[in-house]
Amino acid sequence: MSAQEPHPSGTVVLVRDGRELEVLLLARARRRSEGPAAWVFPGGKVEPADRAGDPVEDARRAAVREAREEAGLDLAPEALRLISRWITPDISPRRFDTWFFLTSAEADTPVRVDGVEIAEHRWFTPGDALRAHHAREILLAPPTFVTVTWLVEHRAAAAAVEALGAAEPMTFRPQIHRQEAGACMLYPGDAGYESGDPERAGPRHRLWALSEGYRYERRDF
Repeated sequence: MSAQEPHPSGTVVLVRDGRELEVLLLARARRRSEGPAAWVFPGGKVEPADRAGDPVEDARRAAVREAREEAGLDLAPEALRLISRWITPDISPRRFDTWFFLTSAEADTPVRVDGVEIAEHRWFTPGDALRAHHAREILLAPPTFVTVTWLVEHRAAAAAVEALGAAEPMTFRPQIHRQEAGACMLYPGDAGYESGDPERAGPRHRLWALSEGYRYERRDF
């Protein structure tokens, strides 16, 4: 694999019913003392032992293994529903081709972080996770931010799994348009995706990553 090719990876979005729908996020061990910690879903790169000949199944096996290693979770592979695929832009020095899977957990499911790669865990309501991100208390990468945003409209774990798991999985391969205040990440389906022109009239599917924060925009007109 050349340095320019993305590493196949798998990630699991684990939801449960608490006071309302909650999603599990893990805090990466911080290598720098400044800034908020990065909070992520369990997951990581496909390893040789995960490979079974099909990229989706390889990623599913990696997601299950990483969830066990990072958070002590014992997940059933067949329960993981594919919801999206995120491919890092060509300009990135480290690239990943990550398949996102969704599944639910019981309210009392224990989580035991490894204390090495992962420092802590927390069950957030989607709204609380977004508010903490906007307040710069935690840091969500764009794929995590968009996925958590999807979850906001769902009040129960079963509803989220049914709705997102039944939808056609979306592929995200951002085209990044730099601006003075930050960047506009154009996703497939946006009117400006092919041309790289965020001003082009038409449907919107993008993430605004600006100095004042993130904003996910998706509409069909």
